Amino acid sequence: MMKEFNGQIALVSGGSRGIGKAIVQALAEQGAEVWFTFHSSEQSARELEESVAQAGGCARGRRVDGASFAEVEAFVNEVLQSSGKLDILVNNAGITRDNLLLRMDEAAWDAVIDNNLKSVFSFTKQALKHMLRAKSGRIINISSIVGIKGQAGQANYAASKAGIIGFTKSVADEVGSRNITCNAIAPGFIETDMTHGLDEQRKKALLEQIPLRRLGKAEDIAHTVVFLASSRASYISGQVIGVCGGLNR
Repeated sequence: MMKEFNGQIALVSGGSRGIGKAIVQALAEQGAEVWFTFHSSEQSARELEESVAQAGGCARGRRVDGASFAEVEAFVNEVLQSSGKLDILVNNAGITRDNLLLRMDEAAWDAVIDNNLKSVFSFTKQALKHMLRAKSGRIINISSIVGIKGQAGQANYAASKAGIIGFTKSVADEVGSRNITCNAIAPGFIETDMTHGLDEQRKKALLEQIPLRRLGKAEDIAHTVVFLASSRASYISGQVIGVCGGLNR
């Protein structure tokens, strides 16, 4: 059976766990050869490579510091030298260093901006060198509902994710004439390691904010990525798609 992304090369930053892992699996299931980055979770990365291979797909993980422009450049060059092209870029890597602003130190601010926002600049800049020559490409940036609504204790995270939205719209304007689309996804509250640690009272209060009265799953984001990377989304660019159970309305 013909798969959506047979013969295509995808790159996913922050792909070893959570939402990133689901994205890697979804793209590989549809036939893409997927390269992904990880920072500290090497065991998870190797397990993901193996599970994708067992399912008949191809995924290759590399340890890359997304805050380092030089490391990102070297990795994208490796992808291009090995695979010959790059069709899909998913900027997913991100961290949190939550605190109230008056208690937030400069290191916490810089770490989040560098890992969440600078990394999107670095990966996109390197990917575009190829995509512009090929006159084809899909760029999908994982922002957050927090980048739209804000959140107490997350000024650094909200700023980074809001920055991704502005970046997405600007890049879409710059590269649209070359048949390259650039869109953002703004996940709401998704079932991850962080939400698993919430006590019942906090979880109940959280669910009351969400019209669908449930948390999202990593696969909900992955399915949206697959759509935006597909030919069915060829006339969608510069958009922010909320996958949030109705939280942003």
